[in-house]
Amino acid sequence: MQSTFYTAYKSHQFPPPWKSLEPNCITRKSIPYYKPQNRFQTRTLTNSLRIPLGYEPEEDIELLPRPKPKAAPPSRLPVVIWRSGSVSRYFWDGNRLQLVCVDGGVSSLSFDFDDGFRKMFRLCSSAVRDFFIPKQVSGNYMDYVKWKLLHRVFSSALQVLATQAMLRAIGIGYSRSLPSAAALNWVLKDGLGRLSRCIYTAGLASVFDTNLKRVRFSASVMFSLSIGVELLTPVFPRYFLLLASVANIAKQISLASYLATNTAIRRSFAIADNLGEVSAKAQIQTVCFDNLGLLLAAVLNILLKNNQSLQAGLPFVIYPIFSAVDLFGIYQGLKHVHLQTLTKDRLEIILNIWIGSGYVPSPAEVSKEEEINFLWSKDKTIWPIRIGCLNLKDQIPKLSMMAMQYSSGEDYYFICMEIFRKGAKRTKQQGMLLCLREGASTADIIIGLLQACYIRKALLVSSWWENILGVGDLLDSVLNEWFRVIEDSKRCARRDLSLLNEQMLGLGWAAKNILLSTEEQARYSFVDD
Repeated sequence: MQSTFYTAYKSHQFPPPWKSLEPNCITRKSIPYYKPQNRFQTRTLTNSLRIPLGYEPEEDIELLPRPKPKAAPPSRLPVVIWRSGSVSRYFWDGNRLQLVCVDGGVSSLSFDFDDGFRKMFRLCSSAVRDFFIPKQVSGNYMDYVKWKLLHRVFSSALQVLATQAMLRAIGIGYSRSLPSAAALNWVLKDGLGRLSRCIYTAGLASVFDTNLKRVRFSASVMFSLSIGVELLTPVFPRYFLLLASVANIAKQISLASYLATNTAIRRSFAIADNLGEVSAKAQIQTVCFDNLGLLLAAVLNILLKNNQSLQAGLPFVIYPIFSAVDLFGIYQGLKHVHLQTLTKDRLEIILNIWIGSGYVPSPAEVSKEEEINFLWSKDKTIWPIRIGCLNLKDQIPKLSMMAMQYSSGEDYYFICMEIFRKGAKRTKQQGMLLCLREGASTADIIIGLLQACYIRKALLVSSWWENILGVGDLLDSVLNEWFRVIEDSKRCARRDLSLLNEQMLGLGWAAKNILLSTEEQARYSFVDD
C-alpha cells in the first residue's frame, strides 16, 4: 500500500501546497458522490496515515465521514427579566432567542432536594410578597408593615374580647334579657358616637395635616382606652349605656383620625404615583392581620371554655399586655413613615440642622427627630418659635410696637419677642413670634422662619437679652443690639435661601407649599397711612 501511494504521488507530480499553481493546470474530472471544496485540502484517514495533496481516491474506497464542527455556545444578551422572584436572561443560539432561568446559576432541572426546597420556598415567598406588598414603594415600607402586623393582631384580639364583654353585660344568652332594651342601648351608643365623630372632625380638620403622627398616635391611645372601658361593662351592667357610649365616642374619634391620616401615610410610600395599589394592598394586609387577631382570641377562648370564671377574668389579665404591645407597634410603625410634606415643625427641624451642620436632612432623618406623643403641650426647646398673630397678654409692648412700626410695604413678615407662661406653676418663658402678612409666599415663610432660627442662635450665645424680661422701659443699647441681630439674621437668611431650596428639592421634600394649622394661617394686612 505504501508503494502504491508513492507511485501515485510521483506520477501526478503535483506542486507542494506552499507554491502557487501554474495558470495552465489540468482540469480534473469530477468524481460522482464526492465534490471536494478545496482540491488541495489534505484529508485524514487515520492518525498515522496521511493522503498526499491532490490524491484522487478510487471509487471503491469508502471515505470516512467528516467530524461535525462543535456548535458554538449561545451568546448572552444584555437583557435580564425579573419576574415573580425569578431571574431570567435572553440568549441567542444562532437561530432563535431563548429565555433561560439564571438565578442561583441554575439553568437546568435539578433533583437535589435541598435545592428544590429552596426554590419552592423562594417561589412561595415571592407569591406572598406580591399578594401583600405593592410593586413600587419606598424602602421603609417593609418595616412599617412588620410593625403594622404586630399592632393589628393584638388590637383585633382585644376588640373580640371587648365585644364579648359587652354582650355579656347586656345579658344576651340569659332568660332575663330584653332584646328590645338591648337593641335600644346599642343604637343609642352608636348614634352618640357618630355625632361626636362629626364634631371632632369638623373642629380639627387642619390638625390632621400639620400634626399627622401625633394625631395618629393619640387616636391609638384613645382607642386602646375605649376597649378598656368596654371591658368594664360586665362589672357595671347598670351603667352599660354610659360606659358603652363613652367607649364608642372614643372609638369613633379614633376611626376619624385613622381615616383622615391614612391617605397621607400611604402617599409617602407610593414612589411611582401608585396610591391606588398601595391602598388596595393595605386593605388586604388589614383583613389578614385582623383575622390572625380573631384566631388568637378564639384560641384563648377555646383553652378556657371549661372554666367560665377564668374566661370572664381573662380580658382583665391580658388587656394591659395586649394594649402595651399594640401601642408599641403603632409607635414604631410611625417612626418608619417618612413624610415629605413641609409643616412648621418639620421645616424648623430642617433649618436647625442647616444652621448647625450646613446640610439639609432627609425625610428619614427628620422622622427620627419628630415628636410622637399625645400630650398637646408647648414646645420644650429654648426660645420656641410660634407662627401667628400678636397676643396682647404675651407681648413685650415696646418691642412689639417697634417691630410693627419699622416694617415696610416690602416686608411680608416681622419678628418680635414674646413671653408666655408654661406649666402648672405658670412660670415665664421667652419665645419668638413670626407674624405673616397677607400674600406671603412659601419663600417668605421659609426666609422668616430661617431668620427666626438665626436669631435664636444669636440669643443663645449672648446674655444681653436678659435685660428685656421684667423691664418696663427698654434701654437704647438693648434695642440697638436687638435690631442689629434682626438685620444680620435677615441677611443670612436671604443668602441661604437659594441653596437651601435646591437641596430640599433634591432630597424629595415638597417645598412648593407649607402646611400650617388654623392658628398659623392667621395673617395681617399692611396699611400705609
